[in-house]
Amino acid sequence: MSGAEAWGFTDDRGAELGAARVPRRVIAYVRAGAALCDLGVTPVAVYGSGHDGEVLDPAKEGGLRSAAVTYLGPGRVLDEGRLRELRPDVIVDVTYDGKSPYALDEAVAERLGVPLVALSVGNELSLPAILERFEGLAASLGASPAAETPAAASPGDLRAAEDALREAAARSGLGVLALSGAGPDQVHLARPLAWPELARLAELGVRLVDPGPGPGANWLTADWGRAAELRPGLVLFDSRAHATPPDGALSGVRLTPWNPETPPSPAAYARFFRDLAEALAPTD
Repeated sequence: MSGAEAWGFTDDRGAELGAARVPRRVIAYVRAGAALCDLGVTPVAVYGSGHDGEVLDPAKEGGLRSAAVTYLGPGRVLDEGRLRELRPDVIVDVTYDGKSPYALDEAVAERLGVPLVALSVGNELSLPAILERFEGLAASLGASPAAETPAAASPGDLRAAEDALREAAARSGLGVLALSGAGPDQVHLARPLAWPELARLAELGVRLVDPGPGPGANWLTADWGRAAELRPGLVLFDSRAHATPPDGALSGVRLTPWNPETPPSPAAYARFFRDLAEALAPTD
């Protein structure tokens, strides 16, 4: 695909976006940018969410730091002058509701005169469908389907990781609880079917622990005692910088990190599935 060709892409809000030529200078929300980097499209810069600070969260960086991608700070307080200086051709964000970009006000892109792509990471799509959408966007931006980047993974790599996890889950039988610490007295317990990646774990045979009835579509907010009462054999804990680690709140329970904003790329999910397979293996 030549940079002189017209470009068009319909995002997951149904917005039909276009440009006179294929966008080359991509600015993206950090999760989307890390996925594109894996897929062979290196952004010129990325921005964070309201959870993020002025330094790129190590849990979210993927291959961005090694690719020397500039981090601009949280999206809602971006300096528009700085954005304009970077001369973006396209901005890529995610959407959880299929209506609005998550981390950047769409009006910013409108004032810059730049198309804004928002791809769904919500539970209206399966994880395979989400990965397919990001691969489609990367291909439209000029990436080769077999881009040889340090973090690149073939579909076979992901299938092999899924097979390893399926086998580990069948042998283990441990109940797995995903959570995000919100301080010493509060924790958010994930509802498995509200998260495409957790739903995929269930399809692969991982026995996920549901936190039970209560308010909240994606999380049930409770105290750490409630998490202990669920008697998980393994806890996936939110490893992002703003989340509180379990520390001693769940004694005797296996712990393994989980990034709820894992980059939607086959490489990133292959790593996550392999790590979880290892965590489920019996201990001596």
